[in-house]
Amino acid sequence: MIDTHAHILAGLDDGADTMEQTKRLLEKAVNEQITGIITTPHAFHPNFTTDIPALQRQLKLTNDYIAEQNLPITLYSGQECRLTEKLPDLLATGGALTLAGSQFVLLELPSSGVPGYTVPIIQKLITAGYVPIIAHAERNQGIIEKPERLKKLLLHGALAQVTAGSIAGSFGKAIQKTAMTLIDANLIHVYGSDVHNLETRPFLFNEGLDYLEKKNRHEIIDIMLENNDRILLNENMHVLEPQAISKSKWWNMFS
Repeated sequence: MIDTHAHILAGLDDGADTMEQTKRLLEKAVNEQITGIITTPHAFHPNFTTDIPALQRQLKLTNDYIAEQNLPITLYSGQECRLTEKLPDLLATGGALTLAGSQFVLLELPSSGVPGYTVPIIQKLITAGYVPIIAHAERNQGIIEKPERLKKLLLHGALAQVTAGSIAGSFGKAIQKTAMTLIDANLIHVYGSDVHNLETRPFLFNEGLDYLEKKNRHEIIDIMLENNDRILLNENMHVLEPQAISKSKWWNMFS
């Protein structure tokens, strides 16, 4: 299984602080039968500096450790790119990284909502040959309030990722219900842990899958895990036709 969202490289952002923490995260990932992790330190975030050479050094150091220990897992390069009008140019010039060198870009929106300039940036990315994947869409306040906002972004060519912990309930019932509603409306395509540490932001990779299994969402499990693999292969993703979300159904979620 491939994890498409992880802050596992040491000393780059609010994820692992030290190599020892990275090693413990790798041990946990192997125990969860994760065979590949796309590392996605924050990029263009107001609180963190983007340093691609440092990222590449840390990625090599960690993969060297994996090889020395003969661990059955591989790390790949990537970034969680904060929404910025400069992103298409940054990707073209090597100032930003796609997921595992593919056409797919992990795009982080401000948590407070969906800015008005999101669609033009998505259109520019698509025109330039990239496919943006909206990170942890279910945790965006604007999408929580009106999930049609995510559907609009998808109609312009974006895809969307859900966080394992959101499905497992670690961010609360409201976000869990949002995640399930987006899944049932065919608005989610990719699955990731968004792991930061083992204490407050763990993988919960299997816990999320187990919850979906319990709720008989077998098809979406297969689709998301297959789409995760397709990122590494740089292949087009399996996308289902988006479904409408009735207002009455949406408001009943919070009753």
